[in-house]
Amino acid sequence: MSVKIAVIGGGSTYTPELVDGFARFTDRLPVGELVLHDIDAARLEPVAGVAGRILARQGWTGRLTATGSLEQAVEGADFVVVQLRVGGQQARLLDETLPLEVGCVGQETTGAGGFAKALRTVPVVLDLAEQVAARAADGAWLVDFTNPVGIVTQALMDAGHRAIGLCNVAIGLQRKFAGLLQVDPGRVALEHVGLNHLTWERAVTVDGRDVLPDLLDGHLDALSAHLELPGSLLRDLSAVPSRYLRFYYRTAGMLDEQRAGRIRAREVQAIEEELLALYRDPALDTKPAALARRGGTHYSTAAVQLIASLYDDRGDVQVVNIRNDGAVPDLPDDAVVEIPARITSAGAAALPARPLPPELLGLVQQVKSYERLAVAAARTGDHRSAVLALMANPLVRDREPAVALLDAFLREHERTLPGFWRAPSRTRSGHESVSTPS
Repeated sequence: MSVKIAVIGGGSTYTPELVDGFARFTDRLPVGELVLHDIDAARLEPVAGVAGRILARQGWTGRLTATGSLEQAVEGADFVVVQLRVGGQQARLLDETLPLEVGCVGQETTGAGGFAKALRTVPVVLDLAEQVAARAADGAWLVDFTNPVGIVTQALMDAGHRAIGLCNVAIGLQRKFAGLLQVDPGRVALEHVGLNHLTWERAVTVDGRDVLPDLLDGHLDALSAHLELPGSLLRDLSAVPSRYLRFYYRTAGMLDEQRAGRIRAREVQAIEEELLALYRDPALDTKPAALARRGGTHYSTAAVQLIASLYDDRGDVQVVNIRNDGAVPDLPDDAVVEIPARITSAGAAALPARPLPPELLGLVQQVKSYERLAVAAARTGDHRSAVLALMANPLVRDREPAVALLDAFLREHERTLPGFWRAPSRTRSGHESVSTPS
């Protein structure tokens, strides 16, 4: 029996990567209908065009549909992949530059920038989830690839939706380690633990043997360069952090680099323009090499493997964002964590993890507290929760920049944060005010 998959945010430049994966996994995942949905027709048209040519080139026999109708997209869908960017790349640029004005690093998923994105994204995804619950097939799965994945998945889980969060960091590191060790990636397993974009590899096994000491001894310089973190830190931790940890472990250095002009959002805008121009070429029927620079390496493999295992009940182990349910000691059961889990048609069952040492646990607990407050702020539009969330974020902390950032985000993201405009906030002087559009 074939399945229907809806991709919300189908106009993303990532989409050709994803559809290529669906075409390659037909032996495990018989997709009869693939629907690409986007509210931006100018992006959806070229993306759907190249997606159709990629699928045709690989002999895919299903039906591809492009639509601006969310109802049509999710109607009867078995899987709904969510890859939204509310506000587009211009919003991302603001998220990554406004924090610099008050001495905080700017990043689209971590720190203050990730908070702004969460405020815009969580209400939209929760509304989408309600449409899925009402219109999709019984037992349909929401697969969230929308950043900040941990916060968005926490909001979905808190609201009781059938959802799993997905990130390509773990599979990217698995491939990196396999390349360094010159082994097939399928032989490499990770002891991956933490929160989305706040994770560490505490063991790397090949055929069941932990080779992390070998990696640290023989490939420390390569890992240090890849992660932009000092090799001595990896040795001190006896673990390999996610590349996003450089914002926590090298905060001052990252701030200096960004103030000097290293803004990823600007790089991505240029890459996206290049990709969309390539996608408009009617002769293009393969993924262009430029797509690898976009940042979603191995996204299609991770996404399609997850959906395939949810469909065919394979029971393999994959790294996903799910409820903790006792897997990671010292964290609440309902906290969404990013860890290996066994994937079956019933969902993802987290594998037990070793207790986190103090140098990891404290940061995880603090960031999870921030994520909880961020979900509350995004769902309610409450200014108090928003300021408290920023103060709980290790990359902001101080009240003065927290208040200034919230005011700046509300001013610059007026169109995509309508729920905040009638809520009271405190200005820097401490007086109550009502935020209204300027």
